[in-house]
Amino acid sequence: MANVPLTRRQREIVEFFRGYVDEHSISPTLEEIAAQFGVNKVTIFGHVSELERKGVLKRAARGISRGLQLVSDEGGSDSARVEMRLPILGNIAAGAPIEAIETPEELDLGDLVPRDRDVYALRVQGESMIEDAIADGDIVLVERRDDARDGETVVAIVEGEATLKRLYREDGGYRLQPANQAMQPIRVPEVEVRGVVIGVVRRY
Repeated sequence: MANVPLTRRQREIVEFFRGYVDEHSISPTLEEIAAQFGVNKVTIFGHVSELERKGVLKRAARGISRGLQLVSDEGGSDSARVEMRLPILGNIAAGAPIEAIETPEELDLGDLVPRDRDVYALRVQGESMIEDAIADGDIVLVERRDDARDGETVVAIVEGEATLKRLYREDGGYRLQPANQAMQPIRVPEVEVRGVVIGVVRRY
């Protein structure tokens, strides 16, 4: 891959994708990719979302089961990481007013995602984390990990369902704590961690 840091699994998915298209002249479905690697569709969705973010795959249209395509550059290799830069014109107070001074900088949106980590994105549904400034419709950036420190916000699998909560270890199990006073924590003897939230993106 030209200038695109991919994990081992992502490289394997791309190679399978390329071979499948060469053989069948159509792209594989998420179910077919999951079956190839012996994992569930949710896991593959995370990898595919990250490959889309890195510009290696693109989606022809939403809701089409075989709508994914490999993105190639002019040399025929997979596309390099797309960069988008915006000007930072200065500082703005969120407390007491301050003097507005323009000190131009440049923000590379790619810097929001560390290049040396395996990161995927999920869209939030629900209000259980609103007191942590994670609202319904936000996009959370998740570092793929199978363990977390107490207090970190994690993607947790409980009885086959995924949920976004703060993780705490307690005697005899775990507490999955919402950031919403109207909701009760979930206490379980075992939990599967699929990743830790490292960022939040909101579109107004």
